[in-house]
Amino acid sequence: MSKISLILAHPDLSLRRRLGAELRSSAFITLVSETHDLMTTYTEVEEQEPMAVLIGERLAMLPEFEVMRALFATLDVRWLVIKSRAAAAPGHPASPWDKRSDLFAVDAGVPVDELIGTLRSLTRTTRRRGPQPSVPASPVPAPSGGARGNRFILLGASTGGVDALLSVLSSFPADCPPTFIVQHTGGGFGESLTRLLDRQCAAHVRTAQDGVRVDHGQVVIAAGNRAHLHLAGGTPMKIALRVGEPISGHMPSVDALFTSALPGAPRAVAALLTGMGRDGAQGLKALRDAGATTFAQDEATCIVYGMPRAARDLGAVETSLPLPQIGPALLRACATPASATAPAGVNGRIPAR
Repeated sequence: MSKISLILAHPDLSLRRRLGAELRSSAFITLVSETHDLMTTYTEVEEQEPMAVLIGERLAMLPEFEVMRALFATLDVRWLVIKSRAAAAPGHPASPWDKRSDLFAVDAGVPVDELIGTLRSLTRTTRRRGPQPSVPASPVPAPSGGARGNRFILLGASTGGVDALLSVLSSFPADCPPTFIVQHTGGGFGESLTRLLDRQCAAHVRTAQDGVRVDHGQVVIAAGNRAHLHLAGGTPMKIALRVGEPISGHMPSVDALFTSALPGAPRAVAALLTGMGRDGAQGLKALRDAGATTFAQDEATCIVYGMPRAARDLGAVETSLPLPQIGPALLRACATPASATAPAGVNGRIPAR
């Protein structure tokens, strides 16, 4: 009989001790570690490579968890979330576990036999390794005349955005248009997210750094840092990191990135992906009004349909698409030459600063 190797991660010491003692007595479970915070859990999962992690909802709701979970997706780890009693109360916002294939939830007071039964039903004893094959994307035409074109891509995402970015960027070729991303996440996981995306994508993904120039085949991402990502013009395009107050409640802010691109809006192709709140909605509306091509992820494929909904309600979105279609749609838009006639007051170029 193959036992399930398990890590128990919960900030409540008394609950952790109780569950730990009960799980150790099971003939079906090998409890390899107990942890109380995300950083320790990250280290233990990396070292122990368990089949499953039983994690408290308070930890699973932190923005850093999304990055951590995606980092270990190739290990086929099952994450079982222990919901708090408060979360189960009427009127409490629903958790997005049902939209993720490797996340499942149980109530805090579930009997341990039932908990073990759930773990056994969800956990594979034969481990899947390596990234899963992606669905081949539709062929994307090259820019007319065979030239690279002068378009660039802007992306904003929050809750659920790690998986969404993996999906979008997996369709990008090695010579993709210059791409600029803001992803909301907690501090300390920006570098890990960058490495994850870089491993999974043909293009080169790197962390946004002040003064760097970004050309074709390059993707820069601002995540978890304490500065806003701005486009600062030039050829290749230069970026700037600007410290200041949060915008739309966030730093870095999607609105800050989008509005910094307004001078070059006719060349911009922008999309808002899954996320909670409104960050990016006003910026996307301003971009569309200034001549940019704009997209948003549709409700059915969003983990949280907050930011895309806010943008749609403002009239900022030209086209809403299911997640698998967004990457190819961005590339097709970039293959179309930017309009020679920009809206009044927009010259189609971002001035160097």
